[in-house]
Amino acid sequence: MDLEKLHREESGRVLSTLIRLLGDFDLAEEMLQEAYAVALQKWPVEGAPANPRAWLVSTARHKAIDRLRRDRRFETKRDEIARNVESTAQPADDFGDDMFPDDRLRLIFTCSHPALATDAQVALTLHTICGLTTEEISRAFLVSVATMAQRLVRAKRKIRDANIPYRVPAREDLPDRLDAALLVVYLIFNEGYLASTGDALIRRELCAEAIRLARTMCELLPCEAESQALLGLMLLHDSRCDARVSADGEIILLDEQDRALWHSEQIREGTALTESALRGGSKGSYALQASIAALHANAKTARETDWPQIAALYGALLETHPSPVIAVNRAVAVAMARSPEDGLALLDELESRDELSEFHLLPAARADLLRRLGRSAEAADAYRRALALATNDVERRFLRRRLAML
Repeated sequence: MDLEKLHREESGRVLSTLIRLLGDFDLAEEMLQEAYAVALQKWPVEGAPANPRAWLVSTARHKAIDRLRRDRRFETKRDEIARNVESTAQPADDFGDDMFPDDRLRLIFTCSHPALATDAQVALTLHTICGLTTEEISRAFLVSVATMAQRLVRAKRKIRDANIPYRVPAREDLPDRLDAALLVVYLIFNEGYLASTGDALIRRELCAEAIRLARTMCELLPCEAESQALLGLMLLHDSRCDARVSADGEIILLDEQDRALWHSEQIREGTALTESALRGGSKGSYALQASIAALHANAKTARETDWPQIAALYGALLETHPSPVIAVNRAVAVAMARSPEDGLALLDELESRDELSEFHLLPAARADLLRRLGRSAEAADAYRRALALATNDVERRFLRRRLAML
């Protein structure tokens, strides 16, 4: 049994179940680590159990009970744990009348409690479900690691001190929590689509998990057009995954990708979902982003890409959902639709924004436009700046190659 692979693929599901059983984030995380430690000792000798996930849950729960017996909290926690265990005595994938098919989706909506700030809701869920590190989450929010660490601590403390229960919201309350839940799924996909750290550009297990969660959300709330738009957006992006990296693991830019490797079935489904969301009245961020992705995905060649329309959509997105990252993407689209000079002027305006000071794609985009304009010395400086900020090994190799070409 490959414990590292099991941890990568199943920890989110196991931890979500433990949080539901124990009603305590910190205790669940600690006991899961202890269960893994026991597995490291026993499984090489005794062999892996038939159901490793169930074994981890059971072992962690028993360790939690042992811990609580030595703690004054046991008397208050005992009945709660007993009720939670009894409610899950049925098979793990059969929740009867429960509208949630698994604990990860349950946890997403539970963490989206209105008593918590949205960024705290999302950060806590990403940390718990995906096992994303504080550093990875801080990069998604464009804040420092220390700031994000404080947000996570405060969120857990708020849940504990305010006695916010690990309880599934009523169906009529789901729409009020949908925005935060969708943002969680979106950021899970983003980390999978462009890993912030490590030696791989794509974390396919996160992309697949985000798409699965989005499909389930569409089933739960079939009238929510923005859920359809998010699913469409992710399918359109995911359709290109096989073409984004070469056989030796190097980045292939969009205009150089072999479009025969793009998955046409995903493109058709993603485009249909996007059109359905737009017909359903969706004007949100995901619908606009999905419209942009559909234009890219349905262009038969790079030359046929409708860059003026893409630039216009980014402009609309920036007006309704202002974001420094969207501003960078709009500048690149303007460069493609009009001229590199126009795009560069927009990027230069963004350089003074503090929230982009650690965002490596800003100097990388500037470097590319400067290279196209023949301003090699400035381009080299921008590539060096991007290289100093990038934390993914594949991106760093790409930036080094571009720098060497100059």
